[in-house]
Amino acid sequence: MASTLLRRLLPLPVVVLAASLLVFLLPRLAGIDTARSVLRSRVAEAEPDPEVAARITRELGLDRSWAEQFLRWLGRALTGDLGLSFATRSPIAPQLGAALGVSALLALLALLLAGLVGIPAGVGAARRPGGALDRVVTGVSVLGVAVPEFILAPLLVLVLAIAVPLLPATGWGGPLQAVLPVLTLAAFPTALAAQLTRAETLDALGRPHIPVARAKGLTERRVLWKHAARLALTGVTALSGLFFAGLIGGAVVVEVVFGIPGLGRLLYDAVLAQDLPMVQAGLLAIVVIAVLASVAAELVALAMDPVARSRELR
Repeated sequence: MASTLLRRLLPLPVVVLAASLLVFLLPRLAGIDTARSVLRSRVAEAEPDPEVAARITRELGLDRSWAEQFLRWLGRALTGDLGLSFATRSPIAPQLGAALGVSALLALLALLLAGLVGIPAGVGAARRPGGALDRVVTGVSVLGVAVPEFILAPLLVLVLAIAVPLLPATGWGGPLQAVLPVLTLAAFPTALAAQLTRAETLDALGRPHIPVARAKGLTERRVLWKHAARLALTGVTALSGLFFAGLIGGAVVVEVVFGIPGLGRLLYDAVLAQDLPMVQAGLLAIVVIAVLASVAAELVALAMDPVARSRELR
């Protein structure tokens, strides 16, 4: 397991470095003048004064080569110094940390709900392919994948907060305020978890050890959950890291609609304010989280699958 962990971790610095370079170069690739963006974020002028723009360029070190700028930016980022926000002139790291904590909690709750609902639904659907439950799960999961969050979120607000005022429509801080955003975020991963679990369970039920387990007199429920579903869970677990990172990075619509002070809302406001350091820091955080979460989920899935684990040890 130690050698497997080492093989998984060795490429991470290269991946993070490449992603950092891409994030740093985004303004240049998009043709954005950083000095003008600073002034526009502060004074909202369409055409900033050229002399002021030149002074900002010197102050920020934008007159140096892009390689030197990147190394300075990366060195500061590695020490936790993400710079100052162009819009608020305050340190980015505390704002990013607070927003990331909110988004991480939201994503964890949505991922937990997706697992509690999607996995049993997929296993139940695989028990009788073509049956009533299978058709219901397939139809609902297709709907969950097809309906985007910007439609589902207002629909849930309309039904559960306005038509039937059971839950608050916006805000963050109490358990009830988390229900609607978690339901919205969990719809897509729940649907994917159900589809993937169904497919993996059907594949596991066709393996040679399943008839042997049945011949031993084990109940169908025990065969299904212990010998088939357990193998099916490895695929879902391996993808859970990507689900988690995707939920954090893709929660912009949900956080804006429900007024949640998370990373998605922070990036949304930063884009509107042309706050480039905030956007770059947020994107870099999402990349790092995605890489680390995917490796962690893959290792957990490997530990759950004895066949794959023995193959890794060879």
